Amino acid sequence: MCPHVTALATATVDTVCSLCSTAYDDLGVRVHNGVGTLRVWSTNATAMELVVFDEADVDWATATLPLSPMGQSVWEVTSELLVHGARYAIRVTGPGGGGNAFDPTANLLEPYSRGIVKAGRPNDWRSVVVDASFDWGGVHKPRTAWADTVIYEGHVKGLTKRHPAVPPALHGTYAGLAHPAMIDHFQSLGVTALELLPVHAFVSEPFLQQRGLSNYWGYNTLGFFTPHAPYATRQARRAGSDAVLREFKGMVRLLHQAGIEVILDVVYNHTGEGGLAGPRMSMRGIDNARYYRQNADGSYIDTTGTGNTVDTSSDAVGRMVLDSLRYWADEVQIDGFRFDLAVSLGRDAQHEFTPEHPLLQAIRTDPALEGTKIIAEPWDVGLGGWQTGNFGPGWHEWNDRYRDRVRNFWLSDIDYARRASTAPVGIGGLATRLAGSSRTFSEDRGPLASLNFVTAHDGFTMRDLVSYNVKHNEENGEDNRDGAETNRAFNHGAEGPTADPVIEATRRKAMRNLFGTLLLSAGVPMITAGDETARTQEGNNNAYCIDSPLTWLDWDHAEWQLALRAHVARLTRLRRENPALRPTHYARLGEDIPGASDMLWYDQNGDSMSIDRWNDAANRTLQYVAVAEDDKEHNRVLLMVHGTETATDVRLPAVPGVTRYVALWSSADERPSDVETMHRPGDVIALPGTSMRLFRAE
Repeated sequence: MCPHVTALATATVDTVCSLCSTAYDDLGVRVHNGVGTLRVWSTNATAMELVVFDEADVDWATATLPLSPMGQSVWEVTSELLVHGARYAIRVTGPGGGGNAFDPTANLLEPYSRGIVKAGRPNDWRSVVVDASFDWGGVHKPRTAWADTVIYEGHVKGLTKRHPAVPPALHGTYAGLAHPAMIDHFQSLGVTALELLPVHAFVSEPFLQQRGLSNYWGYNTLGFFTPHAPYATRQARRAGSDAVLREFKGMVRLLHQAGIEVILDVVYNHTGEGGLAGPRMSMRGIDNARYYRQNADGSYIDTTGTGNTVDTSSDAVGRMVLDSLRYWADEVQIDGFRFDLAVSLGRDAQHEFTPEHPLLQAIRTDPALEGTKIIAEPWDVGLGGWQTGNFGPGWHEWNDRYRDRVRNFWLSDIDYARRASTAPVGIGGLATRLAGSSRTFSEDRGPLASLNFVTAHDGFTMRDLVSYNVKHNEENGEDNRDGAETNRAFNHGAEGPTADPVIEATRRKAMRNLFGTLLLSAGVPMITAGDETARTQEGNNNAYCIDSPLTWLDWDHAEWQLALRAHVARLTRLRRENPALRPTHYARLGEDIPGASDMLWYDQNGDSMSIDRWNDAANRTLQYVAVAEDDKEHNRVLLMVHGTETATDVRLPAVPGVTRYVALWSSADERPSDVETMHRPGDVIALPGTSMRLFRAE
């Protein structure tokens, strides 16, 4: 029986179960009884052969064996040559025309390869049969609840390349990422999950290589089942694919031992084969017409902006993605996945997005992925590509509406107000985001469906967001044409570095406000690595091709940078200590909803917010009381938000049952205070311009 049958409505089961056809079982190489069996899917191929290469010279073929058609477009061969360590490729013959791109002389990567090594010629690779055995030592996945999760998005190389406490041999490696110095950093910062930019094997695009650049971020996949070997230590790379995989698993084991989850940013929407003029390395030569989305004339339908789009409306291709996820979640013990351009994965045979897509449904219901964190980047560049809020139950989504509203409130609105003497909008939109974006996500999904972020790898760093008005991407070699034009940024009076102490102080406070909003909002927060110490990319908002100190984290920090980090650590601790800030469900007026935080809204006078105040563009000050009460917990917090540059006085509200307020945090402080001052309802609190304060209500 299909494993999804008990998890889905009957109407959905048939379509999802099409991915579970037994014809697609055991694709790739399976070693058994001293031999190996290779199974490859291709509908349009007319012949296929296995080529085995010398272990020492991967350009020297030692044997060629034919694969036999086994029915349902699967080809198979069994050989004693396919043992652990064997290096191999496939060659595929097929008809011309009809969107096909067969070349019987091309050595192709088999799509399920667990190991990959480079051959002598450009874009020429070999698959490797890998021994996946590993002793996990009884270490299990942390299984951190979504409500307790704080995600830290970072790059394997960039995180450790310059860390002085990490041994040089481990700089920029999987092993370096699990070094005690890095684990101490993650734990002391209060993050619970490390989200890694792509670690599937990837290649750099030819146009980057011609410029002397590389694809630093890794969004150009070569293989869906293989860790990127250059991120392994030199010792592991010399030892081969088995050692690279062991190092990766060792990293996961040590992070899990420290209670830190590992989430992978995965790119299943396109591959490094690029457009039709790109290299033929794997799926293009195996069955171009079935692996990639095409028009009737054989031209590619590109919804990813990279030249090709993987055709997940094909059952076998969807199954390949599902098998890859199962492999990483089970064999490598990965805790979650962030799906790059996830809308492309959910496009049907007519290339239209549907949340009922069999692959999207299978990902959320597959028993092998139970408990796995599933995160969508809910857009692509195709028609109908913006789908924030539409992925359905079980999915969590990057919330670009949250990002844009928070940036607007603290940055572009302030810039506008300086020029027009009044802000363009009031505080109502921000309040919606603080409370979990209920206008974006359905009630059954709740606030945890929202993956809140202010910055990500793609775009300005937080420091650059408050220091530049426009992008400065000249180093990318595209005459500053690449990268987003609309950033909702504000340089606060000078473009880039400045010696003006007032501007610098204002920028620091703006970062504290952005972090305060992010970490005190309902939903799941994501911090971009380095933002906690104000990392800069000198205004580059698309540094995907810059592999240099510009994109590697700098661990030599000034006092003010350490103070910002202390604020972030304080905020993650306060979030952890106050469940009212971490609701799992939306509240409903007059109802007792388990896991929900009741929300009470007050103006700066301590009165309940009126409709007029909500809609008044001049009103950019509020007090927000979140209340979590059930049989186990009784917690109330009050958050003050003041969004103009003029100082104001705010009167603490009279809330039933509250006799005092304990001050916990203020964005106005250069360094977080350890003094918890006490205040009474009716007391007046002086708020500096553009600032926040958090209180515990007792």
